[in-house]
Amino acid sequence: MSDPQRDSRPAIEISEDDYPEMEAVAAIQRGLHAYNQEMGGPYDREPVTVLARDPAGEVRGGLLGLTYWNWLFIDWLWMAPEQRGQGLGGQLLERAEAIARARGCTHAYTDTFSFQAPAFWTRHGYAEFGRLEGMPPGHARIWFQKTL
Repeated sequence: MSDPQRDSRPAIEISEDDYPEMEAVAAIQRGLHAYNQEMGGPYDREPVTVLARDPAGEVRGGLLGLTYWNWLFIDWLWMAPEQRGQGLGGQLLERAEAIARARGCTHAYTDTFSFQAPAFWTRHGYAEFGRLEGMPPGHARIWFQKTL
């Protein structure tokens, strides 16, 4: 027995698109953001960008993230190879955490790969809360969190 209400709806076409139009991407983002905020409350999403520049003004490292729902999400943290091991990454992280605290954030999280110095995160007070072995093969993707 068919459902008359379902049969009266217009047919939806499912398709693949290797190069979606920006409006299609935006429609997906708007829809998911609206649902998330309906369920979890307003995002109050704000970017966090902290840069390390050399004397010539060239970016030699940086941190990109977002604050929302009282959390700091650290999406990217990178240092140029010659700048690593000098404490600059920690300074970037401390500055981002200070920004997050000033915005009312109480927690932070990030993910990294086993070949991207996960010990850096534990040295800075982050605790592992998830691991996906074999991503990529021979390595792992690791999630960390911290109370600010």
